[in-house]
Parts: sequence; structure tokens; C-alpha cells
Amino acid sequence: MVFNTVLKGPVNIVTPFGSLTDVTSQQEEGSKDKPCPLNGALYTKSRQEKWQERRPLGVMVENHLDSRPSLGLSRADVIYEAVAEGGITRFLALYLCQDAGDIAPVRSARTYFLDWVLEYNALYAHVGGANTPGPADALGQIRQYGILDMDQFGLGFPTYWRGTDKLAPHNVHSTTKKLWEAAEERGFGPKDEKGNRWDKNFIEWKFKDDASLNDRGDQKPVAVPFWTQAPDYTVTWQYDKNANLYRRFHDQAAQNDPITNEQLSAKNVIVQFQTERTANDGYPDGHLLYGTTGSGNALIFMDGKVVKGKWIKKDRTSRTQYVDERGKEVQFNRGLIWIETVPVGNVVEY
Repeated sequence: MVFNTVLKGPVNIVTPFGSLTDVTSQQEEGSKDKPCPLNGALYTKSRQEKWQERRPLGVMVENHLDSRPSLGLSRADVIYEAVAEGGITRFLALYLCQDAGDIAPVRSARTYFLDWVLEYNALYAHVGGANTPGPADALGQIRQYGILDMDQFGLGFPTYWRGTDKLAPHNVHSTTKKLWEAAEERGFGPKDEKGNRWDKNFIEWKFKDDASLNDRGDQKPVAVPFWTQAPDYTVTWQYDKNANLYRRFHDQAAQNDPITNEQLSAKNVIVQFQTERTANDGYPDGHLLYGTTGSGNALIFMDGKVVKGKWIKKDRTSRTQYVDERGKEVQFNRGLIWIETVPVGNVVEY
């Protein structure tokens, strides 16, 4: 693998089977006035024409200490993060408006991530998943819910491959390009069998421009503990006022994406508090369940300030809404939205 590539044009990535130029250039010509449906970021008409020919892609990406650094997260449009087991968090990275090139390590499915995948009518890329009978049977639920399945065990090489950069199970790779191509071959394009586009009933969040420098706050670091007994996975977001970004750290160390040589950052960080319980399904490490539907408290960080509000999700397929204390829908800054799910009762320091 060749890493540490600076994104100044199409990125050339060397894989076990050759060279891929999968990452779309960030210096396209033309006016950037076409908003990405997922996060409101503005792109050119030529970029829009590309994403209109595909549907959102959700990829399960690992965050185990032995798997770091993760690849491809800096080019996601939206990222969800929650504990998989033992306090170790896992990411669901959503792609539509950007190509990510290499994504790794791809890992297994968990039931609560399915409820977020369904919000986007998205493809779901993963390597197997929880399959113990009971409420956490993610593999059974993928079939039951009619999710567009892109399991590595059903696709194999060359859509997925095992790299030599890390030991198994932390070394399964893919790319957005290969996953979207495989989806087309499976008939999982932007339209269903009735000709309806994936976004026919999709409710976009509301977006705004960044606050001016004078209107930005002086946000202190935001510390998000997923499990107090697993401090290695506590995330700290440090606000960069000039760039109007929240930069990601683990234990004071910057978390970077080697593909782009960029520190992981977000324009918006959402911490949503949801009930956590064990599935009691006999699995040795204990599968978890989160209360992803209903409503609960949320902290929304952007522009160096915090909005204390709520998340609302009526049912499994409904779009999650984020509202402020008055019940008004929150308008996000245009760009990556990072959503952290933590157990009710955890204390977020900010």
C-alpha cells in the first residue's frame, strides 16, 4: 500500500492488484453551487451529475487500537460512531458526493447501525456481522429489513481485498468506486425496480453558511466518553476558530487519514444520548442495543458554540431530526457531519 498522499488532484492508490485513481479531484472547474443532499457541501455541476448516478453508500469502518489509522474517513459526507463491543467504537461512513479511494479496515455489521443506514436507503458495505439469534441478529435483520446488502462474503475479490498493512481481521479494504460498480451489477442503482429514485422520500437536513469569524465562539475542547472504562476510545474535538473546524484527537494524538494526509475533522459534531443495554443473546463479548428510535437529548457543536437540543426519530426508517430547545430544526454548517452516540448518563465535557 502507498499512503501519505496529498490530495491535489486524482489520487493514485496502489493496491494488491494494481493502481486505482478513485478519489475525485477537489479542484474541479466551474461554480460550486450544487449542494450535496447529505451534508449541504457545495460542488460543481459535473460532480452533481456523478452523484446523481448512484445512491448513498454506508461502510462499516473499524476504530480498534490495532486497526488505526482508518483510511478514507476524511472523504465521507456523514459519519456515525458508536460502541461495537467492549467500549471499542466503530464508524458508519456515508458516501455520496465524494469518492474516497481506499477505505479500511471494513468490519462487521451491528443492528443499531442498520437503523441509520435505512434513513438514506443506502447500500451497506460490511464484513459479515452479528448473527446470534435474538434482537442483535444484524445479518438476519439486513434480509428482514430489505437493506441493499454489500457484504464482503457475498462479493469477495476484487471488490474487497485483504491488505498487507495489518493482520487480520484489521485488513479488509475496498473503494467507493468498486463498491458502486458492484452495486450496479447487483441492480442496486439510484432507482428501484419501479423506477423511483432513492431520494424520492428523502428529507434533507437544513444547511447554512459558516458564521463570520467575529460571530464564532471560543469553544473549549469537547471530550466525548463512550465508555468510562475504555478511555482509549474517548474522543476529543478541538475547535479551530479560523478554519471553523472541529479536529479529532484520541488521547492528545491527532487522528489522521493517511490517504489524504489530513487530520480528521468535522464542520458539525453531534452528540446524541441514547439508551444502551446488552442483548443477552449469549454472545461471549455481549452484543449491544441502542435506543435509536424515539427522542433524547443532543448536543450540537458548530461555529465554536453548542446548541442544546434533542434528536427525534419516529421509527426505524424515519429520518432523524435535530431540534434546539425551542423545538426549531437546527441548521448545520455545510460539510462533514459527525454523529456520536453515547449512553444516556455519560458526561460530555465542553
